[in-house]
Amino acid sequence: MSEFYVKVGDAVTFAKTVGESDVYLFAGITGDFLPNHINEQFMARSKYGHRIAHGALIVGFMSTCATLMIGKCGGSSLDETPVALGYDKVRFLEPVVIGDTVTLTYTIAEIDPIKRQSVADIEVMNQKGDLVGVARHILRWVKH
Repeated sequence: MSEFYVKVGDAVTFAKTVGESDVYLFAGITGDFLPNHINEQFMARSKYGHRIAHGALIVGFMSTCATLMIGKCGGSSLDETPVALGYDKVRFLEPVVIGDTVTLTYTIAEIDPIKRQSVADIEVMNQKGDLVGVARHILRWVKH
């Protein structure tokens, strides 16, 4: 195959305001009830001043971006299925607090048509324009 599903520079974005329900539902699903996420009074005494969203919730939004990229390039062909191989270099640079709006940009940085995979850089910005998270994502198209 001479062409691949994506090319370097292809990008998608996803934006979401992180609500209290997002944090509580995520805590319930994962069992992560750390006070950092669910106890406003506890966090009021911290340097952050407010509850912070789970980092893994932000990674979940990164997964949404991968899904958007798969949709943008036409999904899967008849003989291949796109699957996530994982996230590398995940870093949470600043906290995301309840009420923040995060905008994620997922940009294809590398492709390897022989391995049938792409690598994307992901940036997470808050509504103030602060870079709050980054990661790299590996997506592979697996033959049936």
